Amino acid sequence: MSQVTVHSLLAATGALFLAVTPIYAGYAPNFDDSIVPVAGASAAVAASAPAAAPAAPVAPEPIVAAVVDDRFREEASLRPGRYIWEANHAPAGPVEIVVSIPLQRAFVYRAGTLIGVSTVSTGKPGHATPVGSFDILEKRREHYSKKYNNAPMPFMQRLTWDGVALHAGQIPGRPASHGCIRLPREFARLLFGVTKVGATVHVIEASPAAAEALAMVKGNGDYAGMGGPLEEVDAAGN
Repeated sequence: MSQVTVHSLLAATGALFLAVTPIYAGYAPNFDDSIVPVAGASAAVAASAPAAAPAAPVAPEPIVAAVVDDRFREEASLRPGRYIWEANHAPAGPVEIVVSIPLQRAFVYRAGTLIGVSTVSTGKPGHATPVGSFDILEKRREHYSKKYNNAPMPFMQRLTWDGVALHAGQIPGRPASHGCIRLPREFARLLFGVTKVGATVHVIEASPAAAEALAMVKGNGDYAGMGGPLEEVDAAGN
């Protein structure tokens, strides 16, 4: 074979090698790249790949509820004059208040959900706060007592026409009023803002947990048939 022919074959072979060999110089493969299907692939092959199942929705954890529950667990250790108020996450609805004389506590519910707990001061010996269920008869942001030396009664919410009311006042940690239910001033303001005339206030001699007070008063749930004030009214047919 001549030298020219050998050179021609080598040149041809080199060109063929370059034509069929891919060049990767300067390419950094990305192993996160998705696989791109080859153009013209058969539909049967594409259909054979199983479809990815949609991810199951993950329910959010009740973080807000947990925070609120934790706050109200502290209510038993509240010092006189202190309170807890968590109304932002409760549904709209009627407001009811339960006042426990033995505990010197007020529990506030909206649509059955606990939204507030406060220390209170009820009537001292000789001026006991009456027990029972009362509707708020009147509300006045500024009010002064006609019976007791024009004493201020801010955020007054009247329960009886003979002078018993919810209002802001001193909370010494014991029954000390002339029959009214004294509240810490800021709590009285907050409560005043969510109640309406006609809202019900239950004054009781029991000592319930905060979450159970309204159910106990109404005789609901675990307390059904135990003769709460509202059950007694219903049983009498009134």
